[in-house]
Amino acid sequence: MTKVTDSPDAWVAAHIRRFEETAGQPRPGISDLLLTTRGRKSGLYRRTALAYVRDGETGGAAYVLTASHAGADRHPAWYLNLAADPAVTLQVGAETFPATARRATPAEADRLWPVVVAAMPSYAAYRAATAREIPLVLVTRTG
Repeated sequence: MTKVTDSPDAWVAAHIRRFEETAGQPRPGISDLLLTTRGRKSGLYRRTALAYVRDGETGGAAYVLTASHAGADRHPAWYLNLAADPAVTLQVGAETFPATARRATPAEADRLWPVVVAAMPSYAAYRAATAREIPLVLVTRTG
């Protein structure tokens, strides 16, 4: 089995523990998942917890992730990792499966931002807080 390291961010690590303790429901009313990427520099597998929405245009097949980094002026490490290696692992609820990630096209992002903000209104404030274009990522199951 591949060793996976959880996020060094204390809040995210606590969120991962709550995710595991609650069978994938750490925040009632919010869809959360665990994303594992391979470190672009270290090669280590890293896990983080993220909110997601489903892309209705793909029949709900894609999980939409927001690389907001809480409005910081730089991309989160998980986004940089999957940009370097799009093969990822998702855990949704109690199910874990391989997936492939890609950045949403500009047209997809235009269509999906209102859906993302409706699910997590804080993303609107994160967009306003930075000059950086916050990427949306589509992740689809491969296995």
